[in-house]
Amino acid sequence: MGKPSANIVTISHESPNHAYLEGVSGNPRIVTGPGEYELADTLIAGIATSMEPRIGATNTAYVFRVEDMNICHLGDLRDKLTDKQIEEIGTIDVLLVPVGGGNAIGAAQAAAVITQLEPSVVVPMHYRVDGVQSDDLASVDPFCREVGLKEYAPEPRLSITKGSLTSEVRIVVLENKRV
Repeated sequence: MGKPSANIVTISHESPNHAYLEGVSGNPRIVTGPGEYELADTLIAGIATSMEPRIGATNTAYVFRVEDMNICHLGDLRDKLTDKQIEEIGTIDVLLVPVGGGNAIGAAQAAAVITQLEPSVVVPMHYRVDGVQSDDLASVDPFCREVGLKEYAPEPRLSITKGSLTSEVRIVVLENKRV
Protein backbone atom coordinates (compact mmCIF):
# COMPACT_ATOMS: atom_id res chain seq x y z
CA MET A 1 0.00 0.00 0.00
CA GLY A 2 2.97 2.28 0.42
CA LYS A 3 3.01 5.23 2.78
CA PRO A 4 0.05 7.45 1.92
CA SER A 5 0.16 11.17 2.59
CA ALA A 6 -2.68 12.81 4.49
CA ASN A 7 -3.76 16.22 5.76
CA ILE A 8 -6.05 14.75 8.43
CA VAL A 9 -5.90 11.38 10.20
CA THR A 10 -8.70 10.17 12.47
CA ILE A 11 -8.11 7.48 15.06
CA SER A 12 -11.19 5.50 16.02
CA HIS A 13 -9.40 3.58 18.75
CA GLU A 14 -5.91 2.94 20.08
CA SER A 15 -4.99 -0.35 18.46
CA PRO A 16 -1.65 -0.82 16.66
CA ASN A 17 -3.33 -2.01 13.48
CA HIS A 18 -5.84 0.86 13.50
CA ALA A 19 -3.72 3.77 14.72
CA TYR A 20 -0.37 3.35 12.94
CA LEU A 21 0.56 7.01 12.45
CA GLU A 22 4.09 6.09 11.40
CA GLY A 23 2.54 4.65 8.23
CA VAL A 24 1.31 8.08 7.10
CA SER A 25 3.63 10.61 5.48
CA GLY A 26 3.31 14.36 5.59
CA ASN A 27 2.38 16.37 8.63
CA PRO A 28 -1.28 15.44 9.20
CA ARG A 29 -3.54 16.90 11.86
CA ILE A 30 -4.55 14.10 14.21
CA VAL A 31 -8.16 13.75 15.38
CA THR A 32 -8.70 11.32 18.21
CA GLY A 33 -11.82 10.83 20.27
CA PRO A 34 -15.29 12.32 20.55
CA GLY A 35 -15.83 16.01 19.90
CA GLU A 36 -16.28 18.54 17.13
CA TYR A 37 -13.40 19.59 14.92
CA GLU A 38 -12.97 21.95 11.98
CA LEU A 39 -9.85 21.27 9.96
CA ALA A 40 -8.97 22.22 6.38
CA ASP A 41 -12.55 23.26 5.53
CA THR A 42 -13.83 19.94 6.82
CA LEU A 43 -16.21 19.62 9.75
CA ILE A 44 -15.63 16.44 11.73
CA ALA A 45 -17.80 15.11 14.54
CA GLY A 46 -16.50 12.27 16.69
CA ILE A 47 -19.18 10.17 18.39
CA ALA A 48 -18.30 7.64 21.10
CA THR A 49 -19.81 4.26 20.27
CA SER A 50 -18.07 2.26 23.00
CA MET A 51 -17.02 3.43 26.45
CA GLU A 52 -15.10 1.90 29.35
CA PRO A 53 -15.52 3.21 32.92
CA ARG A 54 -12.64 5.50 33.96
CA ILE A 55 -11.03 5.08 30.52
CA GLY A 56 -13.46 6.89 28.22
CA ALA A 57 -14.20 6.25 24.56
CA THR A 58 -12.80 2.97 23.23
CA ASN A 59 -14.26 3.47 19.73
CA THR A 60 -15.18 6.67 17.99
CA ALA A 61 -17.28 6.94 14.85
CA TYR A 62 -16.48 9.99 12.72
CA VAL A 63 -18.84 12.03 10.57
CA PHE A 64 -17.18 14.21 7.94
CA ARG A 65 -19.14 17.04 6.39
CA VAL A 66 -17.54 17.59 2.99
CA GLU A 67 -18.95 19.20 -0.18
CA ASP A 68 -22.54 19.12 1.15
CA MET A 69 -22.27 15.41 1.97
CA ASN A 70 -22.09 13.57 5.28
CA ILE A 71 -19.67 10.65 5.33
CA CYS A 72 -19.55 8.36 8.37
CA HIS A 73 -16.72 5.97 9.27
CA LEU A 74 -17.88 3.73 12.12
CA GLY A 75 -14.44 2.46 13.17
CA ASP A 76 -14.61 -0.89 14.99
CA LEU A 77 -18.26 -0.60 15.96
CA ARG A 78 -19.11 -3.47 18.31
CA ASP A 79 -22.91 -3.28 18.49
CA LYS A 80 -25.93 -1.66 16.93
CA LEU A 81 -26.20 2.07 17.53
CA THR A 82 -28.25 3.56 20.36
CA ASP A 83 -30.93 6.16 19.69
CA LYS A 84 -28.60 8.82 21.14
CA GLN A 85 -25.74 7.78 18.84
CA ILE A 86 -28.06 7.78 15.80
CA GLU A 87 -29.15 11.32 16.70
CA GLU A 88 -25.54 12.47 17.15
CA ILE A 89 -24.48 10.91 13.83
CA GLY A 90 -27.42 12.45 11.97
CA THR A 91 -28.25 12.06 8.29
CA ILE A 92 -25.60 10.10 6.41
CA ASP A 93 -24.92 10.00 2.68
CA VAL A 94 -21.97 7.58 2.66
CA LEU A 95 -21.41 4.95 5.35
CA LEU A 96 -18.22 2.95 5.92
CA VAL A 97 -19.26 0.00 8.07
CA PRO A 98 -17.36 -3.01 9.46
CA VAL A 99 -18.90 -6.28 8.24
CA GLY A 100 -16.45 -9.11 8.99
CA GLY A 101 -16.89 -9.64 12.72
CA GLY A 102 -13.82 -10.23 14.85
CA ASN A 103 -13.63 -7.28 17.24
CA ALA A 104 -16.35 -5.45 15.32
CA ILE A 105 -19.86 -6.15 14.07
CA GLY A 106 -20.53 -8.87 11.52
CA ALA A 107 -22.86 -9.16 8.55
CA ALA A 108 -26.26 -9.22 10.31
CA GLN A 109 -25.40 -6.39 12.70
CA ALA A 110 -23.98 -4.32 9.83
CA ALA A 111 -27.24 -4.75 7.91
CA ALA A 112 -29.14 -3.59 11.02
CA VAL A 113 -26.92 -0.50 11.34
CA ILE A 114 -27.55 0.34 7.69
CA THR A 115 -31.28 0.19 8.41
CA GLN A 116 -30.72 2.48 11.41
CA LEU A 117 -28.81 5.16 9.45
CA GLU A 118 -30.37 4.81 5.96
CA PRO A 119 -27.36 6.02 3.96
CA SER A 120 -27.32 6.37 0.16
CA VAL A 121 -23.99 4.57 -0.30
CA VAL A 122 -22.49 1.82 1.87
CA VAL A 123 -18.83 0.79 1.73
CA PRO A 124 -18.16 -2.43 3.64
CA MET A 125 -14.83 -2.59 5.50
CA HIS A 126 -13.00 -4.68 8.09
CA TYR A 127 -13.39 -8.08 6.48
CA ARG A 128 -11.08 -10.90 5.36
CA VAL A 129 -9.56 -10.50 1.91
CA ASP A 130 -7.93 -13.16 -0.23
CA GLY A 131 -4.21 -13.47 0.32
CA VAL A 132 -4.23 -12.02 3.85
CA GLN A 133 -4.19 -14.30 6.89
CA SER A 134 -7.06 -13.46 9.25
CA ASP A 135 -8.73 -16.25 11.18
CA ASP A 136 -11.18 -14.05 13.08
CA LEU A 137 -12.72 -12.15 10.14
CA ALA A 138 -15.38 -13.29 7.68
CA SER A 139 -15.16 -12.35 4.01
CA VAL A 140 -17.46 -9.67 2.55
CA ASP A 141 -19.69 -12.36 0.99
CA PRO A 142 -21.92 -13.06 4.04
CA PHE A 143 -22.59 -9.31 4.31
CA CYS A 144 -23.49 -9.07 0.63
CA ARG A 145 -25.92 -11.98 1.01
CA GLU A 146 -27.38 -10.39 4.17
CA VAL A 147 -28.21 -7.15 2.30
CA GLY A 148 -29.53 -9.01 -0.76
CA LEU A 149 -26.60 -8.29 -3.08
CA LYS A 150 -26.41 -11.45 -5.19
CA GLU A 151 -23.46 -10.38 -7.33
CA TYR A 152 -20.86 -7.65 -7.10
CA ALA A 153 -17.73 -6.60 -8.90
CA PRO A 154 -15.16 -4.85 -6.72
CA GLU A 155 -14.70 -1.26 -7.88
CA PRO A 156 -11.22 0.30 -8.15
CA ARG A 157 -12.42 3.66 -6.78
CA LEU A 158 -15.50 5.48 -5.61
CA SER A 159 -16.40 8.94 -6.86
CA ILE A 160 -19.53 10.55 -5.47
CA THR A 161 -21.18 13.95 -5.70
CA LYS A 162 -24.27 15.11 -3.86
CA GLY A 163 -26.15 15.05 -7.18
CA SER A 164 -25.23 11.42 -7.86
CA LEU A 165 -26.84 10.15 -4.64
CA THR A 166 -30.14 8.28 -4.91
CA SER A 167 -32.79 7.21 -2.42
CA GLU A 168 -31.93 3.55 -3.06
CA VAL A 169 -29.04 2.18 -1.01
CA ARG A 170 -26.00 1.35 -3.14
CA ILE A 171 -23.42 -1.13 -1.80
CA VAL A 172 -19.89 -0.50 -3.11
CA VAL A 173 -17.25 -3.15 -2.48
CA LEU A 174 -13.87 -1.59 -3.17
CA GLU A 175 -11.10 -3.48 -4.92
CA ASN A 176 -8.38 -4.87 -2.67
CA LYS A 177 -5.08 -3.19 -3.61
CA ARG A 178 -2.90 -5.39 -1.35
CA VAL A 179 -2.78 -8.58 -3.38
